[in-house]
Amino acid sequence: MRLILKWFTVVFGLTTSIGFSQSNNEIVPKTHIAYKTTDKIIVDGEESETSWSKVDWTDAFVDIEGVQKPKYETKVKMLWDETNYYILAKINEPHVWANLKQRDAIIFYNNDFEVFIDPDGDSFNYYELEINALNTVWDLFLSKPYRTNDNVVLNDWNITGLKSAVKVKGTINNSTDTDQGWMLEIAIPWAAYQKSYNEDNVPRDRFWRVNFSRVNWQHSIIDGKYERKKDASGKFLPEYNWVWSPQGVINMHEPEKWGYVYFSSKEGKDAFTIPKDEQLKWELFKWYRAQKQYFSLKKQWATSLKDLGNINLKMDGFSINPKLENYSFGWGISIKSPFSNKTLIINEDGRYLQQN
Repeated sequence: MRLILKWFTVVFGLTTSIGFSQSNNEIVPKTHIAYKTTDKIIVDGEESETSWSKVDWTDAFVDIEGVQKPKYETKVKMLWDETNYYILAKINEPHVWANLKQRDAIIFYNNDFEVFIDPDGDSFNYYELEINALNTVWDLFLSKPYRTNDNVVLNDWNITGLKSAVKVKGTINNSTDTDQGWMLEIAIPWAAYQKSYNEDNVPRDRFWRVNFSRVNWQHSIIDGKYERKKDASGKFLPEYNWVWSPQGVINMHEPEKWGYVYFSSKEGKDAFTIPKDEQLKWELFKWYRAQKQYFSLKKQWATSLKDLGNINLKMDGFSINPKLENYSFGWGISIKSPFSNKTLIINEDGRYLQQN
């Protein structure tokens, strides 16, 4: 989708003071528990299986920046089994339309639903899936976020075994009536995300970083057909971006801000709390953004954290002492976690690493 990159710092309840411009927005990633299904899920765009009735919808989607209420409601349910990750999206829309029919077309030029997945949460090597109301698919793999200068986007990568189905509540592409919206059901095989042959990557009782987005355009009706609306100069009006977990900026390609989906195998209700190390990771990404801004102003990287301002980081009574190391090829900022005893690292590319 449209990328408008802004310098933005998120504050997650930790005591931090860093000397650069920060947003007043406070963004905390959403969490959701996906339960293991007891039914065989038939991907038909319906929620007819008993397992769907047993699980809750997510919170309704919000504006991507988290500052405005969307015009139409969107929400999601999730399930999983040993083969697939199942997603059910309910998309309210009074005018259901789409005209892109070729796989791997730029689907967000239509109203669409999008899935973003980073299995290991390092912000690299993540996956994007977009589907419109005609059930046309665009799936791609990204080696790094767009903010890096050397990212690779594999547009010809496909989710082998993907299943999806759309059920329109109304009539698609009929400009003479009013619709209720559309339901999208998706089954994504875990095997599509394997890093090696026969890897057991099913996230049993673990979390993945996930986000969902809905792109919605204002439209015009010309000769009975829907088209994206243009302004007086003939340019398309900007789209709306509505998401499950707000990003704080109009940019889905900041994976460190995505939500947390915990895949529970427990029978009955389970609970999930974002780990403390994840909260420390948020701090590392703030320093990453501070370094990027420092470079944009000084044309060189900071050689000391003091160059970025005064630092006062405490969490649950622990003082956190970050370290900045500079190399000929870049830099790294590390924290020794008092919670796991692991060393958490962010580098100049914005990649997150852990060392035992």
